[in-house]
Amino acid sequence: MRKDGGMPNRLAQTTSPYLLQHADNPVDWWPWSEEAFEEARRRGVPVLLSVGYSSCHWCHVMAHESFEDEATAVYMNEHFVNIKVDREERPDVDAVYMEAVQAATGQGGWPMTVFLTPEAEPFYFGTYFPPAPRHGMPSFQQVLEGVGAAWEGRRDEVVDVAGKIVRDLAGREIPYGDAQVPGEEELAQALLGLTREYDAQRGGFGGAPKFPPSMVIEFLLRHHARTGSDGALQMAADTGERMARGGIYDQLGGGFSRYSVDREWVVPHFEKMLYDNALLCRVYAHLWRATGSGFARRVALETADFMVGELRTNEGGFASALDADSDDGTGKHVEGAYYVWTPRQLAEVLGDEDARLAASYFGVTEEGTFEEGASVLQLPQQDDVFDTERIGSVKDRLREARARRPAPGRDDKVVAAWNGLAIAALAETGAYFDRPDLVEAALGAADLLVRLHLDDHARLARTSKDGQAGANAGVLEDYADVAEGFLALASVTGEGVWLEFAGFLLDHVLTQFVDEESGALYDTAADAEKLIRRPQDPTDSATPSGWSAAAGALLSYAAQTGAEPHRAAAERALGVVKALGPRAPRFIGWGLAVAEALLDGPREVAVVGPEDHAATTELHRTALLATAPGAVVAVGAPGTDELPLLADRPLVEGEPAAYVCRNFTCDAPTTDVERLKEALSG
Repeated sequence: MRKDGGMPNRLAQTTSPYLLQHADNPVDWWPWSEEAFEEARRRGVPVLLSVGYSSCHWCHVMAHESFEDEATAVYMNEHFVNIKVDREERPDVDAVYMEAVQAATGQGGWPMTVFLTPEAEPFYFGTYFPPAPRHGMPSFQQVLEGVGAAWEGRRDEVVDVAGKIVRDLAGREIPYGDAQVPGEEELAQALLGLTREYDAQRGGFGGAPKFPPSMVIEFLLRHHARTGSDGALQMAADTGERMARGGIYDQLGGGFSRYSVDREWVVPHFEKMLYDNALLCRVYAHLWRATGSGFARRVALETADFMVGELRTNEGGFASALDADSDDGTGKHVEGAYYVWTPRQLAEVLGDEDARLAASYFGVTEEGTFEEGASVLQLPQQDDVFDTERIGSVKDRLREARARRPAPGRDDKVVAAWNGLAIAALAETGAYFDRPDLVEAALGAADLLVRLHLDDHARLARTSKDGQAGANAGVLEDYADVAEGFLALASVTGEGVWLEFAGFLLDHVLTQFVDEESGALYDTAADAEKLIRRPQDPTDSATPSGWSAAAGALLSYAAQTGAEPHRAAAERALGVVKALGPRAPRFIGWGLAVAEALLDGPREVAVVGPEDHAATTELHRTALLATAPGAVVAVGAPGTDELPLLADRPLVEGEPAAYVCRNFTCDAPTTDVERLKEALSG
């Protein structure tokens, strides 16, 4: 029952945590469905489409101000069919209408508010609308009344505008270039472009708000490995350190918040997303691999432990997010309440002397760096000026005290793509740092995806929750990122079944997502629900685009198996990197990273030897730690059928050996670790 005594709306029948948050609104919400549009046609009213996600702060604000308001709900129910969409479950719906919002207004974000005709064609757009006019924005009620009046009084004009918008969207073409692969020139131009936008004082790129440039850092590390560019490594390493010393990183519990509202990485938007932490865990593991930095090692492991400790579900997958808001102890939900500290709060937990130490170590001030005198914990000074043992005790006590605060809510939805990213990160981090528990966590998530998300026809469900698969079909990023995770598992564990599952997914990509004529990729399958436009976006946002991710997974799979169709598809897909890389390198970082792998080969390493032999283990670890861009690794006994790279690769004089191939040329096999290092570094 709702607070007003009414019955829950139709969202009560869904499994999305975001939609369920709105199930008791007085608004008569519908989930995205043909039935909703049929209702709009029957009543002759427009559709109000509201898109958000469960850990979105301003989504919660608008819900409280407007969707929980009885008078607003009455007006919405009378004049519109109201549809609520979880953008994380339906990224295709979100992408199509966000493109329209950005084209019309020059900006976008969530909550997204779009008014549609009963034929799903958009005609008026916005994001957050306040309950009263504010800062030049109309109130939500004014928007509702204005749209309603336009629909009633100028319907033909509105329908014409909507039709024109749809035609304009259909005419927007991806700058695909000549579909040739990017070469040295394009990658050098991309590096130059990044250098121009680099913030040398604070790390990262551009101004506020500042997002972790995970995929750009991966490109910089690969470019350094292939070319020896000191500048690329410096930008990657300095950005990594600045981020992890800032407030965007949780100095007590590990893991990263979504972004920094300032250029200095001090004050974050406090929501913690699985995808950010998966990508950043892998970034810091690769930073350690390239530099040997103990700081990067610590951040990688703390981030991995955060994912396993805070986001792992009972079924073995990983939840989507932790909310930005939590109860501040008075019953009021406040952003950052769980994470920030005042000097007085430090003293209550630690006593005066250790509180002064903690304030100096974490940058806590009387004025505060956040709101109402509170500070976000940072590491403004080098660790070696403090007593390590004493700081360890301070951290432990603050962690214990924080654990007694009301915790942020968790979105328990398991998203296939983001779990694929987590699997890759945990598998590699566990292998690098001898943490078999992290590899086991990756295996547990992979097993869940196979059991629950993957059907007999290699089709993926986008989400699951509480052990129940969702109804929404996987999109390109799901297939690509899950394949990426499975390929990483195959390299780390030597279990060929993960290579086989990756092949199933990538075969589906070739048949359902690739344009046969151009080689371009679409974000939805050919047999997916038809929207006003088939979404297609090669640019990286918070995660690798499905396009870039698919190119990377296809290239790795081809290197593991020799599958020419998969390599050809990867090369054709990289044509977009040739076109966009020099012009917008910040927004196609993963595509640039994949291009680096292609230019390097990528190298193929086969390690043959008994599983329990120390020399096999050492050669395998050496291969995994190689910085050669995109190198693939197979390990197992000679003649293992599940891993094609091991075929016809015998032991050398009865000893475990490594074989390195590149661009159809193979080095002589070696049993020597140092020679293997040399073969993978030049």
